[in-house]
Amino acid sequence: PTDDVWTPICEVDRLPADRGVTALVRGHAIAVFRTPDGSVYAIGNHDPFSRVTTLGRGIVGTRGDIPFVASTAARQAFDLRTGRCLDDASVSVPAYAVRIVDGVVHVGSRIAT
Repeated sequence: PTDDVWTPICEVDRLPADRGVTALVRGHAIAVFRTPDGSVYAIGNHDPFSRVTTLGRGIVGTRGDIPFVASTAARQAFDLRTGRCLDDASVSVPAYAVRIVDGVVHVGSRIAT
């Protein structure tokens, strides 16, 4: 089963804070982010509003206690934990499980939301 498949991406120290990097994980374009508190998140890189794969270049911030990335193209904000759009509850992008093993970021299966 693919539920136990983890893909190593990069060393966590190589992730810039407040910025994203993109990676191809099992055929899917994934954007990986590290927030200032050291948390690491992975969501789909495809922006459903502008229909381009640019979420990894988005602007990272917080709304209250919700870490998000704002699309550079359409400016909608997506919760980094769940992939849900904060500006349109009917829209979301996939969110993926993340773990750090020996200092390396691994992306796992899609999180059910």
